[in-house]
Amino acid sequence: MGFAVMTLTPAAAERVKTILKTSDNAAGIRVSIKKGGCAGMEYAIDLAKEADPKDDRIERDGATVFVAPEAVLYLLGTEMDYEVTKLRSGFVFNNPNQTSACGCGESVELKPADLAKLAAEGNAVVRAD
Repeated sequence: MGFAVMTLTPAAAERVKTILKTSDNAAGIRVSIKKGGCAGMEYAIDLAKEADPKDDRIERDGATVFVAPEAVLYLLGTEMDYEVTKLRSGFVFNNPNQTSACGCGESVELKPADLAKLAAEGNAVVRAD
């Protein structure tokens, strides 16, 4: 048992399923964190041809998202959404570990999740391994 890294909204799950339907042999999408941008970090989303045994697996309504192990502490408690506006469409991360973002919204500053605080608040979602 452990913490569920993140959740998907229905809109995010639908978008993931749409992406996977048009991608040959993709097992899901992989979310990771990389250094970059003016705030220091960026969310990265790539097609995953196969599951990595070290990845955390998130599923909702037939959509599969893998979370890279190096991103787990930065994504605990995050809700992944998909939004469409007049000017853009894309995945949005509602992340309690985000401390700031750059003005253009492309990069963020993240701190690792406080596991003791999550457990004490009872906000941890438990998953069976």
